[in-house]
Amino acid sequence: MAVAVDFFMNTVVGINLPSPGQSFESMAGWEAPDSILLLLPVITLGGLVSGYLVWRFCPEAEGAGTDAAISSYHNEGRIRWRVPFIKGISSILIIATGGSGGRLGPVGQISAGFGSMVADMFGLTEKERRIIIAAGFGAGIATIFKAPLGGAVLCGEILYRHDFESEVLIPAFLSSIVGYSIFGYFVGYMPIFATAEMYWTYAQIPFFLIAGLVTGLMGLLYIRTYIASRVSFSGFIESSGLPPYLKPAAGAFLVGVLVIALSLLSPETFLAGIASLGTGYGALQMIIYAMIPLSVLLLLPFMKIVTTSLTIGSGGSGGVFAPALVIGAATGGALGTLLHILLPAYVPAASIPAFAVVGMISLFGGISHAPVAVLIMIVEMTGNLSLFVPAMAAVAVSSIVTWDSSIFLAQVEDRAHSPAHRGDYRIDILQEIGVAGAMITGDAVITVTGDMETNEVLEIIERTGHTGYPVIEEGRLVGIITIGDLRGGTAPDNRSLTVRDCMTTPLITLSTADTLEDAVLLMTGKDMHHIPVVFSNEKDRLAGFLTSTDIMRAYAKALQLDTGAS
Repeated sequence: MAVAVDFFMNTVVGINLPSPGQSFESMAGWEAPDSILLLLPVITLGGLVSGYLVWRFCPEAEGAGTDAAISSYHNEGRIRWRVPFIKGISSILIIATGGSGGRLGPVGQISAGFGSMVADMFGLTEKERRIIIAAGFGAGIATIFKAPLGGAVLCGEILYRHDFESEVLIPAFLSSIVGYSIFGYFVGYMPIFATAEMYWTYAQIPFFLIAGLVTGLMGLLYIRTYIASRVSFSGFIESSGLPPYLKPAAGAFLVGVLVIALSLLSPETFLAGIASLGTGYGALQMIIYAMIPLSVLLLLPFMKIVTTSLTIGSGGSGGVFAPALVIGAATGGALGTLLHILLPAYVPAASIPAFAVVGMISLFGGISHAPVAVLIMIVEMTGNLSLFVPAMAAVAVSSIVTWDSSIFLAQVEDRAHSPAHRGDYRIDILQEIGVAGAMITGDAVITVTGDMETNEVLEIIERTGHTGYPVIEEGRLVGIITIGDLRGGTAPDNRSLTVRDCMTTPLITLSTADTLEDAVLLMTGKDMHHIPVVFSNEKDRLAGFLTSTDIMRAYAKALQLDTGAS
């Protein structure tokens, strides 16, 4: 990665980006280049080549790799052997040519992929396979970020929005220690970021609580912009009939145009544009040193949100962790600078770097639903143990603000909602609950018709958050369409694709006479998460819709009543 960045950004484009870990003195002499016009062809070419490799050989390597790794754990527990290699190449091409993305997602998916390889080689059981995938994910993060404890905790915490996978913790400790030790032997064990003088007092705790509120709100903006970008790019490519591999190129092109336009406005906007490229770790180091002016700090979070949403939201291969750190650090640094200007007696200049580091922790800890792991990771990455207390205060507030919103769409609510734990059910309770008593009834089900264009379905998905819908024609149930069925391109006659072109048929259904045991067996066997329910005497008329969440809810309620009665 470092060699590719040096070639594309430093040699070809001429930006000479600063790097994390540099001393204050070496960074003080850095100046922005006179022109970055070469950025546009370089970043666009990187997006094009990366997009083609992913589309041609490994579609599951698209976008942020963390979601794919989380999904593998919850579902099939298997990753194709080609994934780590394609993910690695495609991510290097995106990030080294200026695309805004991080290393956590790619490294996590690559490491999880190696874990899946080991599971294949040794013929591990399904449960063992999931554990080694999670442990591989944690080891990769621990290694690349020199954060062995944080990486181990992260792989158990990041799987859920409000839960923790304790059974992966001990294996992750072992894998993280081994990976970190080997990596450190060759590159050293110093933290990634050098830290400046940091000062804080307990009188500043209210200000750190405010930092948690502000970064939480900024995190919500990041999530919504990123998701909207994903839906918009998918809809545009599909409606225009362009091949899907052009999506990352289109996103990269827009990033290049935006940054070049900012370079023409003022030195401050130019600096914000450059800082929003790549991982942003060099800019992050400058923020920790308090070297970036307030005007740039105020603009940078919004710029990084836009460039990341265009890069990763368009399908470019990269992670959302590093951008989140830059967004959080800039937001925290801007708040600290404003407080220093308004209340210098309470917030001296030496406190500004503390607000920047706390901003990193609180923003990503909130949007990832992994506050404990992120808290540990950032402390390990900066080598500064003094910020635990203010960071805990800020990340707690940020987590409350974000609550159910997550940057990782593959996360599930808790262990009860994970397909990996479907076998934990009590069969006697499942046998007693009828599908009709747990399903969403027909009049409350959102349905689509065969004539609707798929971009309309994408809009419904964005609006409702649901990922599957029954297809109804003339009152009859004829199919189902899920987010996985929506694909780019055009129909053979060059018209836009409709639901009828993409829907799944013949249909797998449940009957109102079935029990939840029947539903769980069917969902587990077919790896499904939602199934239409038909009337027992009318097999083509929709009676309702059953999702894995409906099963969990009905089961939990019945279990509570059963344990309460006993």
